[in-house]
Amino acid sequence: MRDDERSEHDANTSAVPGGRWSRLLRLGALAGGVAGSMLAEGTRQFAQGKRPRISDLLLTPANARRVADQLAQLRGAAMKFGQLLSMDAGDLLPPEFGAILARLRADARAMPMRQLASVLDANWGHGWDRHFRQFSFTPVAAASIGQVHLAQTKDGRRLAIKVQYPGVRQSIDSDVDNVATLLRISGLLPSSLDVGPLLREAKRQLHAEADYLGEGALLSRYAGLLADTPEFMLPEVHGDLTTESVLSMSCMGGVPVESLLHAPQAERDRVLGLLFRLLFREIFEFHLIQTDPNFANYRYDVASRRLILLDFGATRGYPAVVVDAYRRLMASAVAGDRQEMSVAASAIGYFGADIGERQRQLVLDVFLHACEPLRHAGAYDFGNSDLPARIRDAGLALSTERDSWHTPPADALFLHRKAGGLYLLAARLKARVDIRALFLPYASGQAPS
Repeated sequence: MRDDERSEHDANTSAVPGGRWSRLLRLGALAGGVAGSMLAEGTRQFAQGKRPRISDLLLTPANARRVADQLAQLRGAAMKFGQLLSMDAGDLLPPEFGAILARLRADARAMPMRQLASVLDANWGHGWDRHFRQFSFTPVAAASIGQVHLAQTKDGRRLAIKVQYPGVRQSIDSDVDNVATLLRISGLLPSSLDVGPLLREAKRQLHAEADYLGEGALLSRYAGLLADTPEFMLPEVHGDLTTESVLSMSCMGGVPVESLLHAPQAERDRVLGLLFRLLFREIFEFHLIQTDPNFANYRYDVASRRLILLDFGATRGYPAVVVDAYRRLMASAVAGDRQEMSVAASAIGYFGADIGERQRQLVLDVFLHACEPLRHAGAYDFGNSDLPARIRDAGLALSTERDSWHTPPADALFLHRKAGGLYLLAARLKARVDIRALFLPYASGQAPS
């Protein structure tokens, strides 16, 4: 039975534009608004005797709000592509624009109740509410592709139901192309940066994430891989209420993993140790990695001391040749062998054909910083490390070499996304983890028994 949430009183809701042309018009209006703001600001500064740069006119607080707010309104691929850019090309973008896109990782609005009901009617048929004892129309989470609702069926199942925004799947290709064109024309993306591979991969990844039947299959596969690991809990897919646009799963409890900040040090260390150990298993044993680093994908069951893993839409398989190259890259970083690091990085696809020796060494500097926890003997103290700042500085040094910018392969971008997210979580919880000890069993190329 539906509850009394039928009024659309929540100011944080907004209808998702479903048609291709309505979405294109939104982006066109965004471009016009940005251009108008630039003209007005330029006129004002010229009147004051100043000669402003185009980038100064473009990256104003008002334009920052325009871009972030409009992409958040569109949701879907437009918003998701902005999120991918903010994580994957952050060192290559102006800092101000990186800050704009970073807002998109947490800024999503729910669709109104009327639109939600229309999506459920289309997927479950009219009268679908007869199957439910309770259905909450207020989402517990909203993101770029869909939003999550809690419900209880007549037969007593407590479910978390992910509902996809209407029109998202059909608009992926055009959204990505339109946003990329907008960013290119505006000058926010460097003209020398080849974003073609990133665009193709963004489309592929987004189509995968918008296929909820596919995500359900990945979730079930992943649960099978972790069947021998009782420290983790995963939701169960309920196929009778799952479609391409609605994913129904058992409702998992727990608390946000960030809330463990005030837990005993040993417990924080244990939780991050489990997650880093899981990452190495994903890479070297499963060849299957859940690449979304969002903290909301991890919850913690205090009573059982088990980690809850959520959201498998961004799960991707990795070829054995890439896995072996990463193993060699990490092992050579532990040994401090820059020559072998360079060979492994080349095998992964980090270096363009025209890269110079200076640029190659700068890339290896970034790798050495990133692998510092692997090279450290004993527990690495993430809470007292300035590692993120040093990785950022090394990345900035590389980004000044404009002629050598090269987009790494998609497998590398998504793996770094996941590893970077764990580093940030470990720093947030001030965890101490012996990363080297977790990796060394894999260094020889043999999975531990």
